[in-house]
Amino acid sequence: MKAATVIQLRKELETLNEDYLRELCLRLARFKIENKELLTYLLFESEDEAFYVEAIKEEVDQLFKEINTNSYFYIKKSVRKILRSLKKYARYSNSKETEVELLLYYCYKLKTLKPSIGNSVTLTNIFLKQIENIEKKIIKLHEDLQFDFRERLKELQNQY
Repeated sequence: MKAATVIQLRKELETLNEDYLRELCLRLARFKIENKELLTYLLFESEDEAFYVEAIKEEVDQLFKEINTNSYFYIKKSVRKILRSLKKYARYSNSKETEVELLLYYCYKLKTLKPSIGNSVTLTNIFLKQIENIEKKIIKLHEDLQFDFRERLKELQNQY
């Protein structure tokens, strides 16, 4: 089965009544955890973006505490898993500012990880790639935000 385009879906959704739309949303939520998470964000957390960011930061803190530090192999796997979930949460928000904030926090946590990521080429490359992504995303923000985020980015890079 070939999926319809977003334009086709939008036109079809405009013709449906409210009760049927509600049923469709609930049915979507039953099939994939990402759909349920997105619906949760849109209904309950989208009004307070700062609270949403703080909740994600707390989750990231917990995930970093749970990393198996016996081997750089396990650290690398865990760090990549955390990054995937972080990017998923940023995608729900659809805000560049939130994405930059979360990536900066991720890089900070990666930087302060013990044992040091400097001893692993792979982890260092993950860190540098995220710094590069942050720089690309900062350009798309408002000038005041650009300045604030660049300052935080410089501070993070100076620690490295």
